[in-house]
Amino acid sequence: MDDQDQHVIEALGKAKIIIKNGKVIEIQEPGIDYCPLFEKYRGIKKLTKEAIRENIEFRIEDFGMCTSKRILKMKDFLSFGISEILSTLLEEELIDCVVAVCEGCGTVVLTDPELVQGVGGRVSGLVSTSPIKEIIDALGNENVLDPDHCRIDQIKGARKAVDMGYRNIAVTIVSADDAIKLRELENELEEVNIYLFVVHTTGLSKKEAEIIFDHADVITGCASKYMRKTGEDRQTFSVGASIPIYGVTEAGKKFIGRRVQKIGGLKDKKDAKLPEPLI
Repeated sequence: MDDQDQHVIEALGKAKIIIKNGKVIEIQEPGIDYCPLFEKYRGIKKLTKEAIRENIEFRIEDFGMCTSKRILKMKDFLSFGISEILSTLLEEELIDCVVAVCEGCGTVVLTDPELVQGVGGRVSGLVSTSPIKEIIDALGNENVLDPDHCRIDQIKGARKAVDMGYRNIAVTIVSADDAIKLRELENELEEVNIYLFVVHTTGLSKKEAEIIFDHADVITGCASKYMRKTGEDRQTFSVGASIPIYGVTEAGKKFIGRRVQKIGGLKDKKDAKLPEPLI
């Protein structure tokens, strides 16, 4: 048993979850009671600690989340989310790479659409992680920011992508602070475009929401009341009723549009359910 093996994630209503050696050892209370995505895909009608444990244990068993047995590639199931948009952009060569975060390696530069889908589409809200050799080897030691300590640092990850020769770089981030720093980095660099995709926004403050809308290209609304309010106040382009995804910039609108086109359009949902409560 490895004493150093520990992965902290926020998931299913932003509940903090600690996984060690493939076992769930701690679950904190979720911030929300209901998420329409988890009802749709996993039949979860109320987010309780017991339901969260079952879901996380299912992920560990199903695709090896936070273990050496992690299945990293995932096919396109024609659904609609941030990782799906990013995968489509890579396929269509509208971006060169994605600076993402994966358990077992931290910040990593990805160029394979199926890896982007398998890494980002299956685990969100990674707070901290520790090295898993099999994951680092599969993703490529040379693509991982810090193979020894698995740091999560999207600004250094973007710099790494630039040093690797990439010029159209998508970066997934979770904070207003990262959005500001990455725009500063982009302004320092010549002939480099950095596209900001903001995920895991539940619980962010009004000020953070406004800063993110000032800097990002694409934002997911999650269960955030301030993301929705800011998006509505600014009349920002969005798709999706239950969990809106906002295209803030012209690039962001185009990126969302390419994904919508690929899946043959989005159906209008009548009486779409929202997360409860919005926080």
